[in-house]
Amino acid sequence: MRTILALAIGATAFQTSTRRTPARVSLNAAPQEGDLSGKVAFVAGVADSTGYGWAIAKSLAEAGCKIIVGTWPPVLAIFKKSLEGGKMDADRELSGGRTMDIDKIYPLDAVFDTPEDVPEETKTNKRYAGLDGYTISEVAKQIEADYGKIDFMIHSLANGPEVTKPLLETSRRGYLGANSASAYSFVSLVQHCAPIMNEGGAALSLTYIASEDVIPGYGGGMSSAKAALESDTRTLAWEAGRKYGIRVNTISAGPLKSRAASAISERGKKSFIDLAIDYSKANSPLGKDLYADDVGSSAYFLLSPLARAVTGVTLYVDNGLHAMGMAVDSNALTADGEGLPVPAKA
Repeated sequence: MRTILALAIGATAFQTSTRRTPARVSLNAAPQEGDLSGKVAFVAGVADSTGYGWAIAKSLAEAGCKIIVGTWPPVLAIFKKSLEGGKMDADRELSGGRTMDIDKIYPLDAVFDTPEDVPEETKTNKRYAGLDGYTISEVAKQIEADYGKIDFMIHSLANGPEVTKPLLETSRRGYLGANSASAYSFVSLVQHCAPIMNEGGAALSLTYIASEDVIPGYGGGMSSAKAALESDTRTLAWEAGRKYGIRVNTISAGPLKSRAASAISERGKKSFIDLAIDYSKANSPLGKDLYADDVGSSAYFLLSPLARAVTGVTLYVDNGLHAMGMAVDSNALTADGEGLPVPAKA
């Protein structure tokens, strides 16, 4: 049974709370291009207010976009209860006293493309009790019935059932599971959502630097899945661009803390995500905290008409860490063990 531990709702499993109120979207140079009123965005992978998906939804809602979401069935009831109980009210606040409303929540298990793909053990699982129509093709058909056309599709989900295992210890099942849930799910969502998207719309996913560099501790085939996701982004940009007139991009986000990310650790030791955050702050060019709404704002740009000529891109939102080839805090870099000198702040 796939575990909620590795359900990286924010796609890289590196997220943080969006309780820090994001700055209002300001597009003084071209306000007409920043207005998303009348647009509809489907965000696949929202299950709480602490992830990238939520931050992206807020950035789009800030600009007037209508938000609908897809949520993993085992956590659907908890998510709805939290929303209805007011636990997320503070996180729903927008500028000008407005509130982000989620127009509709669909149960979505992105591992399954059609009803025929769902095994009996899932159908009879108590966490799926009373639910149907949660495969990708069924959700797309329901969205079309409810809204006709949509404008944006955001893939903010991933799952690596053996993410805590080194690649050398990862089973075939774990490896293929990670790639199925974390990479092919985006391909399938584009397949089924592109036909119901307005021309000029855009699809977006979230990736991580482990796709191209070795990140010890990020295992279970997840690095391979992210590499596939980025490659697929480029191919889908070509194919979906020519066939449907939509753009396809991905964001490579730096390490941010979330419940899921905190679980990637060995018992009794500092969590993988805490180490990753410490490393990033010590070695990135900007050397500061990264927030979920930093990713949300960048996603807004890529999805909006402001990026109408941008497709097939992997955009790094990581305070510049991807550009570094050395760890400036490494004792190996100097004889006295103090590391390389870092320019002082102005």
